[in-house]
Amino acid sequence: MKRNDDAAAWLMSGLFGILTSAFFIFGYQLETMDHIDLSNKNVITLFCVMFLVITLDAKHVFRGYDYARQSGTKLFGFIPLPKPSADEPVTRRDFLINHLSLIAMGIPVLLAEFPGFFVYDAQEELNEVLTRTFSTHHPLLHVLLLGGIIALVHKICGSWNAGIFVYILLQLIIMTAVFAYAITCLQKRGTGRKLRILFLVFYGMFPTIVMYSLCSCKDGLFSALLLLLTVFLIELVKDRDAFVSDKKKVALFVACAVLMPLFRHNGFYAYLVFVPFALIYFRKSLSRVLVIMLILPVVLYLAVSAVLAGAFSSEGTHHQETLTVPIMQLARVYTYEGDSIAPGDKEIIESYIPADNLAKYTPRLSDLVKVDFNNELYEKDSAAFWGVWGRLFLSHPMTYLNAWFLTSYGYVYPPAAFNVYKGNSVYTFTYDESSYFGYEVEPPGVRISLIPAIDRLYRYLSIGPLHAEHPVLYLFFAPGLYVVIYMFVFAYRLSKKRFSSVLPFLPMMLTFCTVLLGPTYLIRYVLYLWLTFPLLCVFD
Repeated sequence: MKRNDDAAAWLMSGLFGILTSAFFIFGYQLETMDHIDLSNKNVITLFCVMFLVITLDAKHVFRGYDYARQSGTKLFGFIPLPKPSADEPVTRRDFLINHLSLIAMGIPVLLAEFPGFFVYDAQEELNEVLTRTFSTHHPLLHVLLLGGIIALVHKICGSWNAGIFVYILLQLIIMTAVFAYAITCLQKRGTGRKLRILFLVFYGMFPTIVMYSLCSCKDGLFSALLLLLTVFLIELVKDRDAFVSDKKKVALFVACAVLMPLFRHNGFYAYLVFVPFALIYFRKSLSRVLVIMLILPVVLYLAVSAVLAGAFSSEGTHHQETLTVPIMQLARVYTYEGDSIAPGDKEIIESYIPADNLAKYTPRLSDLVKVDFNNELYEKDSAAFWGVWGRLFLSHPMTYLNAWFLTSYGYVYPPAAFNVYKGNSVYTFTYDESSYFGYEVEPPGVRISLIPAIDRLYRYLSIGPLHAEHPVLYLFFAPGLYVVIYMFVFAYRLSKKRFSSVLPFLPMMLTFCTVLLGPTYLIRYVLYLWLTFPLLCVFD
């Protein structure tokens, strides 16, 4: 058995070494050269050396962690490990204290950014409600919630700022309630007081989390619901019988699993793939309640989505949203290697993607290329699109890989600069040094900062040169660092066959996989990496 465990540890540390080396080396090339260069022998040599070093180090840490856990000592003699005590009773007062503390930490930033960050399609979603013209391009539930509240408050008091403020405040209350519940559950599991305070401050004051707690975009609520789903799954694997016998918990789990994808469609695909894994994990202890609890959210989501779309006469989602990667692959070949494309194939490409849009190709952002995609033609003849895509793939495979990686590598390369909107002018500024966060207030809202010092700080963190001036500090603001940590922890747990410590994070992991096929890399698409991080640190 020990030999098998050692082999599993080598396998998982080797896999971690391969992925981490690829993320750093190829990420650096993509960041600096806009393409991967495999012809450079020095790069291959560096990859092999880096792979060996990371693999050996990972295996060494695995072994050291095993010893520290078994002996109750510090890791390598100086790194303390979390030591959960016995389960503690938790009262509503504990939750209330955590919740009010989190709200109190968020209020100064909300006042500094009054009426809140109204950005990322906010104006478009509000206009859908005001004009009664809806589209499933944006999740209808979020459109109705955001637009309905803002329009209602404006109708009552005549102020758009008041409407935006009320919506943002309600969102802050909801998201901090989820954070408070997560911390309270950690307390119930015996997490020490000092660590809980650290997590409380992390949720309440870490700028990336605060930005989206006070931002109108759907990603904040979606990520909070994904966090809540993860907490429920931790409770489920820890005590399956107690969870499924609690009707309130079962109902909340189903509600959470339905609401989560209603705020972001890719959450549905992640949950759909998660369900078979959950059924396999619980195969020896399946009950009718558990099966229904896991499958019912899929049925309810489809039903609610259909009802909302029908009730509001919504237009269907445009195909370019799911065809981002192949569109960008065709655009890159067309732009950089157009002379190698047969005239007939070039005509086919231009029939789906207008030549004017192809001329606007930028490696890291698909919006300008895909915006006028010919959906009507695609619905009539998708075979021609995939035909030309397949032919060019056979002759330009590396170009295809570069096109895909350039819209996603920022998630896995820790030092990557988040500046995909560089040069784009918005309502109150032009992106220049960074597009880490949208920051602004779109019309009809108007920013009125009541605490200018905090406003200046958040402006700097959002669109300032943090990544260039403070590269080490910036790593904690970059998703790549967290991705590497998650990979390392999961590699260790899988080497020990602790599937119960991995399963609760599977919906989050699968959701992350979906964004790798998205239109670009933005922090808002992966906020959950920060939100679930305290759970990763404690839940073992």
